[in-house]
Amino acid sequence: MKRFFLCSALFLLGFSTIQAQKKSELIEQNQDLKYKLDSISRMVNTSQRNEKLANQRSEQYKSQVTELQDANATLLKNLNSFAALSSQNSKNINKTMAALERKEKQLKGVTNAVASNDSTAVAILTNSKQVLGENAKVGVTDGTVVISEKLDFFFTNGVGVEPSSASRSWIENVAKVANANPTSVITVASLNITGEMNIALQQAAAIASILIKDFGVNGERIIAIGQDGGLRESLQIKFQPDYKAFYDMAKGDAKN
Repeated sequence: MKRFFLCSALFLLGFSTIQAQKKSELIEQNQDLKYKLDSISRMVNTSQRNEKLANQRSEQYKSQVTELQDANATLLKNLNSFAALSSQNSKNINKTMAALERKEKQLKGVTNAVASNDSTAVAILTNSKQVLGENAKVGVTDGTVVISEKLDFFFTNGVGVEPSSASRSWIENVAKVANANPTSVITVASLNITGEMNIALQQAAAIASILIKDFGVNGERIIAIGQDGGLRESLQIKFQPDYKAFYDMAKGDAKN
């Protein structure tokens, strides 16, 4: 009987020891699980914080990207506007340069025409001296070459409308000068002191008629006028540039 109780006591003691050991193991496992759970919780919390930060950064990046896109769009628009403005300015500059070139050509044309007129005046003056002689009454006033002679050389006592035969050689020489310089306009002017402009005009017309009919000067170039000579009577042959053609040229250039 004692032996039975002893065995029972040993069994209970062993069982208790085993139970205590298992309980200790369970507690240890529980603590280990709790540690792991805490560790996982910390990892989850860290992941959540990182995810939140990542989301915040993502929103910031999206905002920055949007701002950059807006800035790029504005910059592109400004560049396009600048390019259009530059193109327009370039066109305006080209138009201005073209206008300046045209004006320069016009000015050059006018300058050349004036120089040509001056050269023509010198040529007529030289030619007149050669044909009429060094003692001929020839002068230049404002680009106009004036050949003059006393009125009574052509008309007896300066009256009448029929030129003398002695004056024909002089008129012929003037015709030679006129035909040698076909671009000049010729004015035949009779200047008297009586105030009879109708007689003066007829005298000028008579000289012009001889130049045209007898010596082949183009009648479209000749103008006959009568003038008051003040205190001196004379007959003048004036060679001057074709101002009408000159003004027409300048006017035509100005329209271009």
